[in-house]
Amino acid sequence: MTKTFKGRPVVGGNVSAPALVSHGGFNTLASLKTVGSFLNPKGIIEDQNNKDLYGKMIPGTALCLPETIGSTTGGMVLYCVAENDAAPACMLFSKPADSLAVAGACLIANWSEKPMVLIDGLGDEFLDYVKEGMMITTYEDGTVEVEDERE
Repeated sequence: MTKTFKGRPVVGGNVSAPALVSHGGFNTLASLKTVGSFLNPKGIIEDQNNKDLYGKMIPGTALCLPETIGSTTGGMVLYCVAENDAAPACMLFSKPADSLAVAGACLIANWSEKPMVLIDGLGDEFLDYVKEGMMITTYEDGTVEVEDERE
């Protein structure tokens, strides 16, 4: 079964990726501070305060979250992670995205050849519905399809 949601395409694009879901705020710096470096080349999320994501790998995933929290370095951290081939394929927000996440997505879109889609405003129903591992497909216009193969 496929369920469709509509959000605002801050950085639109067509990607398909498995869902990685956080029901709490995503602290960009705490989660990604060494991702993509020689200290953490596999892209393992490091924020011990995020029980949904701690210890999971982020590269190539559809990161589904309510919002980001934390440091003003968040945008640049996202850009650096993308440049090291360790970024999520997309970030999908149930709430409006904050300016730091938007800045990171815009940096990646304009300075990198490794795009990362960012769609926000998908609503609480989106975050309630999506589960880790479900296949997510995004489209340029902000449409997000979530496929649940269990049904």
